[in-house]
Amino acid sequence: MHRYDLHSHSTWSDGLLAPSAVVQRAAARGVDVYALTDHDDTGGLAEAAAAARETTMTFVPGAELSVSWESHTIHVIALQIDPTNATLDAGLAEIRSGRDARAHRIAASLADAGIPDAYQGARSFVTSERLISRSHFARFLIEQGHARTMKDVFRRYLTPGKPGYVSHAWATLSQAVSWIHAAGGQAVLAHPGRYRVTPTGMRRLLGDFRDAGGDGIEVLSSSHTPAQFAEYATYARVFGLLASAGSDYHGPGESWLDLGDLPELPAGVTPVWVDW
Repeated sequence: MHRYDLHSHSTWSDGLLAPSAVVQRAAARGVDVYALTDHDDTGGLAEAAAAARETTMTFVPGAELSVSWESHTIHVIALQIDPTNATLDAGLAEIRSGRDARAHRIAASLADAGIPDAYQGARSFVTSERLISRSHFARFLIEQGHARTMKDVFRRYLTPGKPGYVSHAWATLSQAVSWIHAAGGQAVLAHPGRYRVTPTGMRRLLGDFRDAGGDGIEVLSSSHTPAQFAEYATYARVFGLLASAGSDYHGPGESWLDLGDLPELPAGVTPVWVDW
């Protein structure tokens, strides 16, 4: 079987490896079709594509867009995009423009909780000047001894109801999907099992995503349990969405699931790559 990994990150957003290094790791681990999907940025795709040409692996240009839906921040994966598309590029620039303002508000919230200098601390982990994320704050909090692991730091900080969480208005679902389609890509709802919504809310989210023109959902994700693999395969069938697979790999020591470690998609779903 071909091994697909269609969700991962490099130093162009909050990953720990350069685009070429993460491509080489994917190839070494037996991935056949690989996508780099940095947060709100396509800057690493040229380097990744060049590295992939030195392997037998098929490279898929992608990105992961930050979206606001109701009171939630969700993520939409863009696959098979044209990175030079002006519409997508402008949309991503618009999303990134809000990240620094949010970062200052996160730092203020952490200061109120007795953790000073978090903005400067997070900045010390930033590897692309165009983007600062919660992962950079998380690494700072771990360095300062406030948590031991990435999972622990997000459980205690940076999520709704915890110190360091701030609400933020990102792109809308319809905006994100339209930008992705303008670039010739497919829009995939990332790790749906991560969102803190009720079953009714999940059905509403999937319906809104489908109605906005969304193409697929991640059935296989490091954020999902094996039981959720089956659950989201059922959702894909019910809502008429394609099924995708991605490790959401960020780097050694941070990702419990490595590149290429995903199982096969459950039976009865149509893969997002069916027409590639």
